[in-house]
Amino acid sequence: MRFRQQSLATAALVLAVLACQIPTLPSIATIEAEQPRSPVQSVPPVIVNAENPVAQNDLMVALFERVSPGTVAIITNSGQGSGFVYDGQGHIVTNYHVIEGAKTVEVRFNSGFMSYGTVIGTDLDSDLAIVKVDVPANELYPLPLGDSSTLKVGQTVIAIGNPFGLNSTMTLGIISALGRTLEGIHESPDGNYYTAGDIIQTDAAINPGNSGGPLFNINGEVIGVNRAIISNNFTSAGQPTNSGIGFAVSINMIKRVAPGLIANGRYDYPYLGVSSMDSLTLEMVNALGLQSYTGAYITNVTPGGPADNAGLKAGTTRTNLPGLLGGGDLVTAINGREIRTFDELLAYLITNHGPGDTVILTVLRGDQTLDLSVTLGKRP
Repeated sequence: MRFRQQSLATAALVLAVLACQIPTLPSIATIEAEQPRSPVQSVPPVIVNAENPVAQNDLMVALFERVSPGTVAIITNSGQGSGFVYDGQGHIVTNYHVIEGAKTVEVRFNSGFMSYGTVIGTDLDSDLAIVKVDVPANELYPLPLGDSSTLKVGQTVIAIGNPFGLNSTMTLGIISALGRTLEGIHESPDGNYYTAGDIIQTDAAINPGNSGGPLFNINGEVIGVNRAIISNNFTSAGQPTNSGIGFAVSINMIKRVAPGLIANGRYDYPYLGVSSMDSLTLEMVNALGLQSYTGAYITNVTPGGPADNAGLKAGTTRTNLPGLLGGGDLVTAINGREIRTFDELLAYLITNHGPGDTVILTVLRGDQTLDLSVTLGKRP
């Protein structure tokens, strides 16, 4: 039986990708940006018109040529990863684990231009970081951002990054699943880790060095930041390699987090203060006597937390399944939006709300349906 919680996360099966354990390339001095700045370049949209294989081929070529100037390699004293240009002020988005503990951060643009960068904001919950560079404006190609709420399983996606130090490598795949969750790096007061939600699963090849790089749709819009893989395969150096299951932080999550990191160096996540199961089996549904097969079954409520204050109840009575306590609330909707799993609840919560917001949770308590108003807190 697997349990997942907002304030506590399960032990991770996912290996963080891993970009940071590749030996760094030889150090190259920063190229000073002393020439006059020219206007920041903008990446034009990619027009989709792939009615035949030749057109599809041309589309992929055009996409790479248009967006690759906005992708970067990130080199640290301990390894390397990827990133992309977020805006014309020199802000670069990458993963936190790419720059974690780095004494120096070197940013290499697709043009060959290089500069040292400064880490100005980090988010351990979603494994994101912002690196600031001071470079000529004509080196900055801010990439267009998509809308991950419109994504569908089966859509074509493209990853561009720096796998194994191979700069500007492009790989192709599809969206394999949506709304996944991963264990974050932010440790909770009880020694566990908070959960990151709204994660995109893809089979596009992601390997060590891809971490922090962009995941695109076929319009050339960034829809996610590549973060992790699951793999049983390893290189001779012990690094995990692609097995067709990769994960990316959704762009809608980045749209919420990045402005906070740029302005304040941090981002505060909404806090509900509950624990829940990953999913329910038929045996569990029967043992709990639930009136629904789907929803987020509450296994623990943090005393004094937002959910506790709103009257949400966890299971307290024994069932015929060891470790499974009955009598808890089953959350079936948030703000009128139906949810099937705790993952869906978490994804909606963190991409649409912040601390201080009030949400309405629809719960099944026995044979009653209740609407509970919850004022969200801030993750401690």
